[in-house]
Parts: sequence; C-alpha cells; structure tokens
Amino acid sequence: MVMGSLQEETEVAVIGAGPGGYVAAIRAADLGKEVILIEERKRPGGVCLLEGCIPSKVLISAVELAESARQASKIGLSFKDLSVDLDGLRQWKDSVVDKLTGGVGTLLKHRGVEIVKGRARFESNRVLAIEGADVSAIQFKQCIIATGSRIHELPEAYDLPLWSSAEALTLPEIPERLLVVGGGYIGLEMGLVYAGLGSGVTMVEFSPRLLLGADPDLVKVVVKNCKQRFQDILVDSKVVGIEKTSAGYAVKVEDKDATNTIEVNQVLVAVGRKPNTENLGLENTKIVPNDKGLIEVNEEGRTAELHIFAIGDVVPGPMLAHKASREAKVAAEVIAGHKSAFDNRAIPAVVFTDPEIAWAGLSEVEAGEQGITVNVGRFPLKALGRAQTIGKTEGFVKILSEPETDLILGIGIVGAHASELIAEGTLALEMGATLEDLMVTIHPHPTLSESIMEAAETAAGAPVHIAPRKKK
Repeated sequence: MVMGSLQEETEVAVIGAGPGGYVAAIRAADLGKEVILIEERKRPGGVCLLEGCIPSKVLISAVELAESARQASKIGLSFKDLSVDLDGLRQWKDSVVDKLTGGVGTLLKHRGVEIVKGRARFESNRVLAIEGADVSAIQFKQCIIATGSRIHELPEAYDLPLWSSAEALTLPEIPERLLVVGGGYIGLEMGLVYAGLGSGVTMVEFSPRLLLGADPDLVKVVVKNCKQRFQDILVDSKVVGIEKTSAGYAVKVEDKDATNTIEVNQVLVAVGRKPNTENLGLENTKIVPNDKGLIEVNEEGRTAELHIFAIGDVVPGPMLAHKASREAKVAAEVIAGHKSAFDNRAIPAVVFTDPEIAWAGLSEVEAGEQGITVNVGRFPLKALGRAQTIGKTEGFVKILSEPETDLILGIGIVGAHASELIAEGTLALEMGATLEDLMVTIHPHPTLSESIMEAAETAAGAPVHIAPRKKK
C-alpha cells in the first residue's frame, strides 16, 4: 500500500463510513467537534448502502411488484408478456445507490467533515497510521471504530467462484438452478429475489429450521410461501463438498440419513457475517476483542481505552444498520460532553421476505427459555379490512404482555408492511406502554396499523373483530 507523508491532527477520528461511522461523524460535527472520517471505499455508505440493505431492497421491491402483477388476475386485472430487463433493473438499482451515496457525501461536506480515503490502523492509542492515502498518520484526541463486518465464506469452497450476497446483488445472470447455502435473513431474501426473477432455487440450512432468530410461528408463514416459490428447502443439512462442472457445480449435501449430490448452475453462500476487527492494530492499544472478534463496550460506547469508542457490527448485539446509527449518536454525544447512553429497551429486527417478518422486545422463545410467564394476543390479518382490500391476508400480529400489569414486553408481526408497522410496537416498548395504551390510541381505518390495536385488544381479552377466547 502507498503511504503519504502528510500527518494530521483532529479532535475526533472515525474509522468507517457506514451507517454507524458517517452518522457519528455528522453528529459529532454538529456538536462542534473537528472530525476526520477514514474510509477504504471510494464512496461513503458502507456495506448497507453499497452492497446490502439498499440494493437488496431495490431488487426485492421489483420482484414483489412482478409477483403482484402475476397474482393480479385474482382481483380482475391481467397482464401479458411480463418480462425482466436485467440491464434496466441493474441501472435502477445503481441509480438508487448513487443518489443515496451522493447524498451522504453532501451531508458530510456541509458539516465540514474531512474524508480521508485509505485504510486506518492503530499505531498507538493516540495515532492512526493510514495506508493508501496522502495522509500518512492522524493523531486524535478521541476515536470511534465503525469498521462494520464482512461476509463469512465456506472453507470447503475457498478457491471456487461462488456468489456471496454482494456478487448476487450485481445481477451477473439469472441462473436456471441456484443453490442458496444458509437459511437466515440474507439467504431467504436473496433466494426469493432470484426465484422471482426465474431461477429454480434450492435452499440448504444446517439448523432444524429457517430464521432461528425469529419465533417459529412467524417463520412458519414465510416458509409456507417459500415452499411454493423454491424448488426445495433442506433443513438439518450441510454442504460437505462442491465440485466445478461444465454446467456449474455439483454440490454434495449431507443430512441425517444420506448424502446427495445436487447439480446447479450457481451457488450463493449466505452463512452470516463476522466483525472487521482484524488488522486494525488493536494490539497496540488496550482493546482486546472477544472470542467472536467483537469489542466489548459500556453503555456510552467506550472501549477499554476510554477515549476510543466502538459501534455497529464490531460490538455485541445484532448486526443492524439502525442499531449502529443509534450507537453512533450516543458515542458522538458522549464525546461532546453530553449525557447519553445506549439504554434502548428494544431493537427492531426486520426480514424483507414475502410476507415480511418484524419483531422487537421479548420473543416467545426467549420468554420460554428465561422462564418468563407472558400473555399473548394474536390477531390474524385475514380479519382486517385493509388487508382484505389489498389482497394481503397472510400473517398476524402478536403482542406479549406481563399478565398482572399488562405491560407490553414484545411484539411480533408477519405480514404485508411488517417493516413499517414494527416502529409503533418498538415505541410502545421504549415508552413502557401497556395494552390499554395501544387499545385507546385511535388508529385510522382502514389501515394495517389497526392490527396492532386489535392484537392488544385480543391480549387484554376484549377482541372486537375475532371471537373471544373460551373461558376456562
């Protein structure tokens, strides 16, 4: 790597320009701090914006639109000769990413944040060495580590040109047969994208069920739909070998009974992510990552070096962009001398499948594991007027509450626009709301948001639009 000769000093150095890093830089600058943002990539935005959240949602939206067109005959509309223009789809995806990355760059410029394009490495607990930039080193008073995460790879296929989610999002081709390794949110989202574009998709998951992080009753609704769109879903199975063939790949898949070979044109590996804490020079500080490569922090985001903070995918907790952004604001505010802490009661999680899944707070699985008694109220979307009008009646909303006080402990949603609806449930958890708070809040009619009120009524034993529970 080429290193420059220029050395700089700053109050705050931020390593990484993803949804954690760029938000931290902006917030710190707004609070009067001199900020330098160091980023390896040519553009800001990180994995989420460049090769994750945003481009995947562009493709998911396109596929959902196509699927709606295919299903439109149910409501008296018909479309002929629906086709996919891959070049047009790529251009649309790229244009969305370009607009957003350009917007981030403009925001940083307006805040006076200096951007150094290069790789940062701790030379000491006060100095960053910079590779690949005109600046050779940056001396800082305080630093925020926001280096994000990277894709796990299959060791068995290290030398084979398999797809990661990043490659799949570039739409290199639409393979006739696609094997997706991993039944988590990335695998399911990308599997549905390619199934919607015409690929025959087979999914292989090592665990006994898909989406282990979500309650099984929520996942069951999505799996039912996936079984209609995928060629096969293999759980309790693992890939034990991959060989290159003239047509693509021969993949050996082992389950508890046998080992079978599946012939496919392409393999998409979606087996999770790991934090980018290696090769950061942390050994030149007091910071020691744990056995998972994560940096332990307190509620202010401080590491073992109290003037160095860490946020996002490099610290414990779910690897979610919105969590990173919240942690970014906390760290910047603490650096600026404000009283701030990451003390959020709930972090919403969303899976952009069809239908969508979203949840926040305590799940039923967690309640069972922790021995917590909960009251659960479920409201099916098929009983909701708005869901009927848009033809999206799959799924339900459920609310978990404390039996004696009716305090809301958790919320789970599977259905259309769950990603939008979960915010109300998250706010209820943050505010310490009760079932009555949701019940007496007037929800506009007819909307999907009414399902949350209806679920609260069901949990309270006073449902209007479904039959009440039988009294014991």
